Amino acid sequence: MTLLTNHLLSTLWPWEPMFHFLAMCFLLLLFFLVKHFLSKPSPVYLVDFSCLKPPSHCRVPFATFLENASMLGFFDSESIAFMAKVLHNSGQSEETYLPPSLHYIPPETHHTESIKEVQMVLYPVMNDLLAKTNISPLHIDILIVNCSGFCPSPSLSSIVVNKYSMRSDVKSYNISGMGCSASAICIELAQNLLRVHKNSNAVVLSTEILSTGWYSGNEKSKLLINCSFRMGSAAILLSNKKEAKKSAKYRVVRTLRTQRAFDDKAYLSAIREEDSEGNLGVTINRESVQEVRETIRSNVSILGSQILPLSEKFRYAVSMIKKRFNKSEGIYVPNFKVVIQHFCFPCSGRPLIIELGKGLGLSERDIEPALMTLHRFGNQSSSSLWYELAYLETKEKVHKGDKIWQLGMGTGLKCDSIILQCIRPIVGEHEKGPWADCIHRYPILALD
Repeated sequence: MTLLTNHLLSTLWPWEPMFHFLAMCFLLLLFFLVKHFLSKPSPVYLVDFSCLKPPSHCRVPFATFLENASMLGFFDSESIAFMAKVLHNSGQSEETYLPPSLHYIPPETHHTESIKEVQMVLYPVMNDLLAKTNISPLHIDILIVNCSGFCPSPSLSSIVVNKYSMRSDVKSYNISGMGCSASAICIELAQNLLRVHKNSNAVVLSTEILSTGWYSGNEKSKLLINCSFRMGSAAILLSNKKEAKKSAKYRVVRTLRTQRAFDDKAYLSAIREEDSEGNLGVTINRESVQEVRETIRSNVSILGSQILPLSEKFRYAVSMIKKRFNKSEGIYVPNFKVVIQHFCFPCSGRPLIIELGKGLGLSERDIEPALMTLHRFGNQSSSSLWYELAYLETKEKVHKGDKIWQLGMGTGLKCDSIILQCIRPIVGEHEKGPWADCIHRYPILALD
């Protein structure tokens, strides 16, 4: 027996090093697989969001706006005529809203009125979000508030923390000066923070305080802000908790930010400054349209390389090669609709929305949410993207598995993209939200 055992061991001995090698490879593979899955960030879910429906007494028809402006005394007849033209060509309706401070004659633009406006636009959406998600303020781990032009002390985030008696360890952030792209930037920030802080909830509050941005001079490049920006705010709840998947509407698939602040023309395309008489306002340089196009093109190109299928990339690459040898050849526009079902674009103006849609080869139906939001609520700066998503939900167009592309464009210049994917059926939204009482009138097919 002993001789037989020794014989078997001597027979297997040459294979022993190979067994050790294979065992080591297996253990290393197992180690890297475990490390990969443990280091993989938890999914970030967008549980729900709320949008402000301003009170009816804040509505400002064109005639009321122009009559009040003419009674102020500091606008000349040329400025009144210019604002009338801008309003009628803006793509917005007679039902948009301005805060009470801008209904006074003269407008009350001092600090106290701005704080009242903060309370008017942020508290209702925060209350609605807490109610519909059944979450307590004490369960909020991260708070991000964005407002481009109004930066009080204490900050807006501190005002919200104080109002809702949040925890002492809540991580609060106040984002300013980011323009219409701020909400998208805040979603990216929340996503990055939730990748670091496990088992957490994050709330993003997005708005613009208009009373501080009112311009009382006669430079046409600064009068545009008075005519286009209107009341609005949004509150968004994001979470990386496992149980959030059961109730969440969306999963944050991707975020992307590009900017051109390094370029002087882009940097100066929209800037807050004083006019020759010392009146503070935001100058919109219409000559910088090319810079806006380039900023958006840069963001879209990078995003396309990340999300488009290989077939679309190949067709685009072939068209670029042909263009080098034949200047008359057109460049293929990739079809984003093969991966994206819904589009939410900046409400910076009807021409920009239409041009952006044409540039991406989209139909009128694809740019409908942006055009209808601009028509009904005006340009609400960073919160406009959420009114567009609310429009899609109220119209019951978003289905499980659909992807939504939200594109934010802001001063700097900067451009931000968010890709969301719907992870559950969305029903019953036509009974609530900012569109509930008017959705039956939309879409309005002919916009003058």
